[in-house]
Formats: sequence, C-alpha cells, structure tokens
Amino acid sequence: MAKTAELKIETDDQLTERLMELKREQFNLRFQAATNQIEKPVRIREVRRTIAKIKTLQTQRAHAAQHSGSTPAQSAGGAKA
Repeated sequence: MAKTAELKIETDDQLTERLMELKREQFNLRFQAATNQIEKPVRIREVRRTIAKIKTLQTQRAHAAQHSGSTPAQSAGGAKA
C-alpha cells in the first residue's frame, strides 16, 4: 500500500496516471474474486484505500488552488461589488 507521504510528492499527472492504473487493477481483482481465482484477497482493500488516498489528495490540491487565487475578502465572505 502506498504511503500518503509518497503520494504527496507526486505531481498531479503522476497521481492521475496512478489512479487509472489502480482502477484497472481493481477491476481485474473484482473479476478474480468473482471467479475464485484471486491469490491475495487483501490486495482489494489495499487498492481501494490507495485510490481513496489519491482522490483525497487531488481534492485537497484542487481546494488549495481554488483558495489561493481568491483575495482574503472573497474567501472570508466579504461584500460583493
């Protein structure tokens, strides 16, 4: 399972690519589980949690980028012009 610190140093493009790979792996693992061919059932949980970590990081980065572009008065609910 990927550690959060490892994921934080990756770029947005790298995270998106890794997310696509993990979703593909998750799809394959689900089929293996359905046909009783899965070797490591715990891998399903690891992949699911890593996907969640990546999505959380992407959301945090999107919110940070959104809030860094606004002025303090806008983000604090200041008067509108």
